[in-house]
Amino acid sequence: MGGAKIACIGVIGKADNPLHVSLFPPYLNSAVEFSFLLNSCLDVFEIRRKHTSVDQDLGLLHAVDERLAAYGWLTTTGVKLLVIIDCVGQPMTDGEPRTNTAAGIRESDLKSVFRGLQSAYVQLLQNPFYNPDEHVGVSNTTSPYNSQITDQKFVTEVKRIGVSWSPGIPTY
Repeated sequence: MGGAKIACIGVIGKADNPLHVSLFPPYLNSAVEFSFLLNSCLDVFEIRRKHTSVDQDLGLLHAVDERLAAYGWLTTTGVKLLVIIDCVGQPMTDGEPRTNTAAGIRESDLKSVFRGLQSAYVQLLQNPFYNPDEHVGVSNTTSPYNSQITDQKFVTEVKRIGVSWSPGIPTY
């Protein structure tokens, strides 16, 4: 049986602008749906922001249905990290039935994901050629789904985290 896996990772800026969105199979052609889901999570961030603990882990933000669940992390700089989990996952074989594994996902399983994403973002900020302020208030007229962070090292690390994660196994 295939287990839970990451469907989408989003990095949202201080001004609630998407800085980077990575989609993972089988959701590669679902940019509009995940953009809507990421935007809907921003309201929950604002509500929970006032009651955030020291480690900035906001936990489960939004359970869309029995399949998708969104988790969030708030950095000290106000950047929001969002991970949308496909709780059912893909079956390993075509004839195998899908079962719900949402009960098997603990918020602590995602801490390593968020720490890895935060570490990748901090490394991006240490790049002297990256200017985080150039993304604030920028309106992208070509497509709202284009990732604004184009640093290849950051993009590769986000993809690695998204592909390699599975519940109970640290990725960081």
